[in-house]
Amino acid sequence: MTKRNFWGWGNEDSAFNDRQISQLRQMVGMQFGNLELTCQEPPVLADLAMPEPRLQVPQSLAPMMSTDRRDRASHTYGKSFRDIVRGLDGDYRCAPDLIARPSTEQELLDVLDYASRSGAAVIPYGGGSSVVGGTEPRYEGDWAGTVTVDMEHFNRIIEVDQRSRAAHIEGGIYGPALEDGLRPHGYTLRHFPQSFEFSTLGGWIATRSGGHFATLYTHIDDLVESTRLVTPRGALETRRLPGSGAGPSPDRLVLGSEGTLGFVTSAWMRLQARPEFRATRTIHFGDFLAGADAVCRLSQSGLFPTNCRLIDAREAMINGIGSGGKHLLIIGFESADHPLDAWMQRALEIVAEAGGVVQANREQTPDKDQAGDWRQQFIRAPYMRDALIRLGLVAETFETAITWDRFEEFHRGVMETVNRVTREICGKALVTCRFTHVYPDGPAPYYTVIAPGRRGDQVKQWDDIKLAVMETLIDLGGTVTHHHAVGRDHRPGYDRQRPELFAEVLRGTKQTLDPGGMLNPGVLI
Repeated sequence: MTKRNFWGWGNEDSAFNDRQISQLRQMVGMQFGNLELTCQEPPVLADLAMPEPRLQVPQSLAPMMSTDRRDRASHTYGKSFRDIVRGLDGDYRCAPDLIARPSTEQELLDVLDYASRSGAAVIPYGGGSSVVGGTEPRYEGDWAGTVTVDMEHFNRIIEVDQRSRAAHIEGGIYGPALEDGLRPHGYTLRHFPQSFEFSTLGGWIATRSGGHFATLYTHIDDLVESTRLVTPRGALETRRLPGSGAGPSPDRLVLGSEGTLGFVTSAWMRLQARPEFRATRTIHFGDFLAGADAVCRLSQSGLFPTNCRLIDAREAMINGIGSGGKHLLIIGFESADHPLDAWMQRALEIVAEAGGVVQANREQTPDKDQAGDWRQQFIRAPYMRDALIRLGLVAETFETAITWDRFEEFHRGVMETVNRVTREICGKALVTCRFTHVYPDGPAPYYTVIAPGRRGDQVKQWDDIKLAVMETLIDLGGTVTHHHAVGRDHRPGYDRQRPELFAEVLRGTKQTLDPGGMLNPGVLI
């Protein structure tokens, strides 16, 4: 039976095996001048540093409460670099005291009432794939304990409206189950974040998730028709409409609320017909900025490719889809309605005009496999990140967004800062970049940092790099996060990015919906 990894990403049987780790050790070691790397063994559940629960399970809630050791460990951290390092080290001193799994809204309210009476903090939990400290019991305040509320039993597709092409879906449903439920109806939500297999609809909404597709309906915001949020003050349900100009949208209050205002128990979601036509091509560039110019032209062409991923040469090489000499642009189109030859032909003309070398017909070259290989590596990337951490490396990513007119200066400034700071802290650095999403007015660059770490000091090393990165992103006009949420880790940058008057509005909203401040303390506010 497949078992979720309590300290790392995904499933235990999908983690890198000894052979893969050996290959990774050799490849990365060469990048750092034949650096010798040793592999840390995973932690043993019985040896974890975990205190006894501080809270007593009330008899009335006992059927839905757990104090199981593995259960508490699995709900302690998200899946960021600093989470994996501490998990590997067996440090679970901040484990939640109780894990609650309500099945109804009344049971959820009963849990909130118990937590309020007990003086406990409450952490809403979807799939636990947060990479920004969104699910960790790490906060200030004199709390008597922590109750993590796992929403896995809110997992139904309640209704499918064929005429309006929408569905009413509970918030605790995982990505694969959601798609399996829509498939017999001929529909898809068409939202595939990298965490798709291990994240939930409610989590996507609460964190304003970005899907795999590069343009058009890629953010969960665009797919939400209405929401139902259960708060300590009761339920807040919005009206189901295709659009409305009636004041500020209440759904926007729910989107990005990150568990600080309530639980997304269900939502009406806009669906898409399942695609029948697909086309993919790969283009090579000798210069990354020339590739960025091509992407800019594509983003403003009105073609709206589903995939428009610019990958720098070193990142392509690390992921096994290039030799390290050329930057890659992968373009893809899909449709449920029409063939895509005309769209692809025009896209290839645009990138060729920008200096891209279009690969020959994909049926006659490895071009198709290069795009397919990237997709597989994209899904496997978190497992590789875990393996790099086991080898003692600092290995993490950060993402942002900036307008096209400022991108070149912005990119140069970010690369300079990250390379300089990482070398100062770690001695050496490998920094790469790719575009994850593109808009007519700007790209969303996604940067990867790999560097030698010091055992026992890796978290501090990354925290120091991360702080410098956030300062640079804000100073150069970018956003502190494009689609990975704020959590606790991005709070310093978010506090600088948002207008202070808006911060006061957010605090007022929090006070209204969660007067005791018990929901996800330290996140957003």
